Amino acid sequence: MKDRRIAPAFNTLADDERKAAFFQVLASIPPGRVTSYGRIAELAGLGRGARLVGRWLGQLPEGTQLPWHRVLNSQGKLSLGPDTPSGREQRERLAAEGILVRNDRVNLRHYAWPEPPAPSQGQA
Repeated sequence: MKDRRIAPAFNTLADDERKAAFFQVLASIPPGRVTSYGRIAELAGLGRGARLVGRWLGQLPEGTQLPWHRVLNSQGKLSLGPDTPSGREQRERLAAEGILVRNDRVNLRHYAWPEPPAPSQGQA
């Protein structure tokens, strides 16, 4: 008979630490600013874990105080449909913070957090 190994439990200490880092970054997004799933993953040390960030955002409890509404895709597009309750809530919250949503997009050059580094001056 083959040696079968049992997969490790998903709720390991490392997973808890990763989720804590995710929550810390999410909580750090200031009002009036937005960021992307991928940027949260990067800042939380999750590498290219944008899909994981999306999954964890979808698992937040109803009524959470975390600013889930400030997370968009990498092109600044809102992922939640305008005809869904969560999509309407996201648009209302962004508007209340002074964030302009046009054609289901937000101008990341204007509202992105953290701000991208300023372009360096050309050196000779």
